[in-house]
Amino acid sequence: MPSELIINVTSHETRVALMENGVLSELHIERESDKGIAGNIYKGRIQRVLPGMQAAFVDIGLARSAFLYVGDVYTDNAAETLHSIFKDEQDDLEIAGDEVYEHRRQHTIPIEELLSDGREILVQVMKEPIGTKGARISSYISLPGRYLVYLPGIDTIAVSRRITDPAERERLENIARSIRPGACGFIVRTASEGAAEDELRMDMDFLVKLWDSIQKRTQAAAVPELLHEDLSVSLRAIRDLHSNSIKKIIVDSEATYQTITDFIETFTPQLKFSVELYDSPVPIFDALGIELEISRALNRTIWLKSGGYIVIEQTEALVVIDVNTGRYVGKGNQADTILTTNLEAVREIAYQIRLRNLGGIIIVDFIDMERKADRQAVLNALQDALKKDRAKTNISGISDLGLVQMTRKRVRENLRGQMCEPCAHCAGRGTIKSVQSIVYDILRAVRREAGTHSEEKILVLAHPDVVTYLYDEERDYIDALEKRFRKKIVIRADTRNHNEQFDVFSH
Repeated sequence: MPSELIINVTSHETRVALMENGVLSELHIERESDKGIAGNIYKGRIQRVLPGMQAAFVDIGLARSAFLYVGDVYTDNAAETLHSIFKDEQDDLEIAGDEVYEHRRQHTIPIEELLSDGREILVQVMKEPIGTKGARISSYISLPGRYLVYLPGIDTIAVSRRITDPAERERLENIARSIRPGACGFIVRTASEGAAEDELRMDMDFLVKLWDSIQKRTQAAAVPELLHEDLSVSLRAIRDLHSNSIKKIIVDSEATYQTITDFIETFTPQLKFSVELYDSPVPIFDALGIELEISRALNRTIWLKSGGYIVIEQTEALVVIDVNTGRYVGKGNQADTILTTNLEAVREIAYQIRLRNLGGIIIVDFIDMERKADRQAVLNALQDALKKDRAKTNISGISDLGLVQMTRKRVRENLRGQMCEPCAHCAGRGTIKSVQSIVYDILRAVRREAGTHSEEKILVLAHPDVVTYLYDEERDYIDALEKRFRKKIVIRADTRNHNEQFDVFSH
């Protein structure tokens, strides 16, 4: 079954779902109140250079200062030595990828010799602000088109590693080298496979003109100021996600449908018949079962078809995934049951990592496997399952205890970070105190209040469940406190309070 892009548009948000073989694989959300900024180009000002961290804070007009590493500061010498690194670049859009950054870090001079406080600088956002961290920026500018990525100031031609045919790689490189305007850089993207010279030339001309206009705006722009804003999430999806396997784009907004068709006619005319306008009264995400998958992707526990389950716990920098047999007892011996559960979990784990956009350090705790061959089979299955993931992942191996440590490149906020906020009751802990524990907190507070104030009455306001427990289980102790301190203790239920919330005061 061919892949599809499903685009749901409302006045407040746009959601783009990538469906592969009828299954939701990726979800991209852009809200009007919180638009993404990755790819945007700003004229900023250095706020503070930090020699100890070899980085700088830059004001680009956002609520939090952006973070600029020394390896992301453009220098002529560094640009001249990047050609071989770009030749091996794995993801044609991650221009400031880990390999390139490591190369720059080893071939750069101290940041205090490159930048100074108050200096103006042209930068591009490489990573969205995530959690409490500001955006990560770079002064190496890259402008992605449909077929090419333009690298101003870097003299190189490279071809995406995902184009594997040697003859096609050579053809594309020769075309790009022959039509480029002078000593500038281009990466030939995966979507260029099979593209004609005229298509590459049109894309190249557009990107060069775009860069010229950005440079002109830079001269007259104030600081800080946005100079170039990347495409909307729907157009970015068509530019970045649309491959030869995607045969259809379905959108439920007539205005967005027209915008997409105009975009395709301009940049990818061969796709103009693949766009459909959805006009059924049933919401498109409901009709295709996408809403259910989104709800499932926010759950902590994911059940497997066999009866086993996985548990996903997220922190700011670490994700832990635990595999359990659950209700699955198997039909053979215990080792075979464990292997079957782990292999089924592998497919679900790879799917959830991609759908939830989990990043940073990821630890997977598979069920213990005694046989070395079983552990290797699970590791091989995990590596194969992650091949469809566009984000860069590294797997360090599997331990005798069944632990797998891996890293996944994190460029934007994960799904939970986009759609959820810390619980007002538990403040993000994931649990709340028991009613008994809260009651004991209240009784301690009553004793403090009684011993430090002279008023004759103490009022307690708490959640109805807490009040019920106080009357049912602690009435004798409350009576004892009243006799000891010679004060009346009045307990009232307040439905506005959550379980942990209470007030104790004298009056």
